[in-house]
Amino acid sequence: MGRSARRGPDALAVRRLMAGLTTPAPTAGAEAPRRAATVVALTVIAGTVMIPLDVTVVAVALARLSQETGAPLPVIQWVTTGYTLALAAVIPSAAWAIGRYGARAVFLTAVGLFTFASVLVAFSWDAGSMIAFRVLQGMGGGFVMPAAMTLALRTAAPDDRGRVMSLLGLPILVGPVFGPPLGGWLMDALSWRWIFLVNLPIGLLALALAARNLPRTAVDTTAGLDRRGLLLLPPAMVLLVLGTSLAEGDPLRPPVLAALLAGLLLLALFAAHALRVPHPLLRVRLLGQRLTGGGALVLLLFAGGYFSTLLLVPLYYQVARGESATAAGLLMMPQAVVAGITIQVSGRLVDRLPPLRVIGTGIALAVAGYVAFAVQLSAGASYWQLVPALMLGAGGAGASMLPTITTATRHLADPDIPSGSTMINVLNQLATSVTTAAVAVVLAGALASRLPGLATEGELGALQTLPAAERLAAAPAVADAIQVAFLLPIGMMVTSFVVAVVFLRRR
Repeated sequence: MGRSARRGPDALAVRRLMAGLTTPAPTAGAEAPRRAATVVALTVIAGTVMIPLDVTVVAVALARLSQETGAPLPVIQWVTTGYTLALAAVIPSAAWAIGRYGARAVFLTAVGLFTFASVLVAFSWDAGSMIAFRVLQGMGGGFVMPAAMTLALRTAAPDDRGRVMSLLGLPILVGPVFGPPLGGWLMDALSWRWIFLVNLPIGLLALALAARNLPRTAVDTTAGLDRRGLLLLPPAMVLLVLGTSLAEGDPLRPPVLAALLAGLLLLALFAAHALRVPHPLLRVRLLGQRLTGGGALVLLLFAGGYFSTLLLVPLYYQVARGESATAAGLLMMPQAVVAGITIQVSGRLVDRLPPLRVIGTGIALAVAGYVAFAVQLSAGASYWQLVPALMLGAGGAGASMLPTITTATRHLADPDIPSGSTMINVLNQLATSVTTAAVAVVLAGALASRLPGLATEGELGALQTLPAAERLAAAPAVADAIQVAFLLPIGMMVTSFVVAVVFLRRR
């Protein structure tokens, strides 16, 4: 049996489609492109699911990692900060790497590096080695999602991209909810090393499936690297993420302001540079297209608001209500199920309906759900009321984010897809980092005014380790402070609705 026969009909369909040789017949053969796109989407999911799971699993383990390594909490927090900075530094280079070496090769290399680094972290011997290996892990993780999006978008026909992106988006929204209970269970039942070793079987499976199913895409071996852009955009990303990560407690400290201002300056210089040169690191001109630019702005606002709620909700459950990390994760699991369902439904609807009708409805539902959750926050609110409100909010998020990405990228020409998908990931990273830090600053200020001396600078996580009696006494004030902090993400979601109405109307 020949090599092509062993690869199976779905792999053949992918290869023929990418080569432009597939001519859909009016019979069952018309399903071959859809089947090929589905195979690619499901294949890359095996690799992308590790990224959000890893981030959230590690987030619940920081206190234990501090105890196990003997490193103070401000030092061990660099396990997360170092990873995030590495991720932010390499994402801008993804479009060039994909064009130069091909999305398949970049995806395989990135997943392999992420998996290998996960094993190194699991066998690290002190805090320094753990942080260094986490930086290596972040360098691999930064390339995974842009390569996965490029493969999925290039394989799918334009009128099928909503369905394909709905599949690809499952790990993005669902992973952060399943991460905390998984991390809590691994820490309690096994050891901290298993929160990294769990990536090994997932990564090996992803590599095996990718080697078998992913198509080879055209590469441009003459593509030059925009060196000036490389000296501007990655440092800008790192400085902005670093500044926002240091902003908790006192955002007006000179180091914070210096990092943020330098990052913004480099970002502006990169934008001006990218508009002048023919082959920039990222094709910023794409944002001038109404749907691409408008969709990117909607995503920037809504994603920032949504992902910042993932800081506030677990903190409410664990501090104001005294739940464990595992219990908090279980309480959030129903919203993950609803989000997974609405992702699939909205992804198919946006292929058939005007985008504003789908995205606007999703944002409205998200706002209604999170407003209903926020107004009920107290030290004794009923879970039977809070959980359904979160389900409505997460369901609206599932109906908003992936259709927005689809709308922003659906009409892009094939050479523009790597830049488009990379810019989406750059904006998502910036929105998440900046808004989460801003929410942490608002929360710290609200806590400081209600509980003087308790929420010290940079130590919001210490609230989770309060003795039971102190936690119970502080619970009403904590719930009130979290309620105030919810104003920012809700305000960003409302603003994203206005932007959607302006830019995503059917023309």
